[in-house]
Amino acid sequence: MSLVPPATAVMRRRRTIVAALGVTQIMAWGSSYYLPAVIAPTVAAETGWPLAWVVGGLSLGLLIAGLISPYVGIAIEKRGGRNVLATSAFFIGAGQIGLAAAPNLIVYVAAWLVIGLGMGAGLYDAAFATLGRLYGHKARSAITSLTLFGGFASTICWPLSAFLMGEIGWRGTCLTYAAVQLLIALPLYLLILPRGVAGSAGQADQNMVMASTPRTRSTPVMVILAITITLAAVISSTLSVHLLTVLQSSGMALAAAVGLGALVGPSQVGARAVEMVIARHHHPIWTKVVSVGCVAIGVSALWMGMPIVPLALAFYGAGIGLESIARGTLPLALFGASGYARLMGRLAMPSLIAQAAAPSMGALLVEQAGAHGMLAVLSALALVNVVLVGGLALLLFRPGATGIESVS
Repeated sequence: MSLVPPATAVMRRRRTIVAALGVTQIMAWGSSYYLPAVIAPTVAAETGWPLAWVVGGLSLGLLIAGLISPYVGIAIEKRGGRNVLATSAFFIGAGQIGLAAAPNLIVYVAAWLVIGLGMGAGLYDAAFATLGRLYGHKARSAITSLTLFGGFASTICWPLSAFLMGEIGWRGTCLTYAAVQLLIALPLYLLILPRGVAGSAGQADQNMVMASTPRTRSTPVMVILAITITLAAVISSTLSVHLLTVLQSSGMALAAAVGLGALVGPSQVGARAVEMVIARHHHPIWTKVVSVGCVAIGVSALWMGMPIVPLALAFYGAGIGLESIARGTLPLALFGASGYARLMGRLAMPSLIAQAAAPSMGALLVEQAGAHGMLAVLSALALVNVVLVGGLALLLFRPGATGIESVS
């Protein structure tokens, strides 16, 4: 007979699940989204394949991820996230094997399409949906904790990929990541996540959330939310590729640009850590407001050429760090746990497609208008996002709005 109180056992189980998902998120991001930044130049040099196509494999993968995300949300809503996330590990692992064995560019690109299936079924949106399906309205703290893990993905996987590249080459690196997905991530999903989810997970708290608001009000709120998430994705994915170009355009040496660019990661993690401590005291809409405000300040400061570049990058990093949290917690607070996984799949679709296209559009802007011109466009988009999110907050908290005041 167990001497552990039921509540304590449940909390331990919850922590185990969040930790397992945190570890697998680091693996998933490192095996997919963050991989080309390290291996692409070597792949192009060794094979003779055009660098644009080598890097473009990720964009095509993100496009596939966006197209399947609504179906991923439906699957998680119906059956929970265990099998969906396990499938994601299988596809990412299989795609990595395809990359390692690719004899030509066609097979290489096809392997990225397979990895795209894994990204659509296994990155943040699917993990958030899984936590929402498991814990209902109480998933907010779990989602925040998960993003704290995810913030270390590039910090861990970029040096790891570089080390593996030096030891076993890019094909060996891909095989290593395949083994990580198939032998570590896949078993973790199957062993740690529960087989089923109670069908009433979101019903108990339905009267506490925005879902109780009349449907005519929910529709414009969801549209605005989708637009703001997509704009945030456009800005972050563009700068993730072109930030060094932006910094070097002002005459900065490459080493200095790399050193300053590295400030973005710690700023993300720091902002998420602060949010984890204070989250219970405010509604997630205010996390979103601070997020878009910080991004607008950071990008606009870079565009105006302000001398304190580290401060601008710190604001930007904090903003995109908080955006990851808001993108998971705000829909849960606004619409409730019932249908949350399905909603996350729908919201992810335009965001992932935008992430697929944004780096190429950014490159075109750099070519036509220079890095300063690209920053001007991104700054304008960031300010538009501030207006949209501010309008969303006013819509939700205006006199007579229902449902939101009871959500914390």
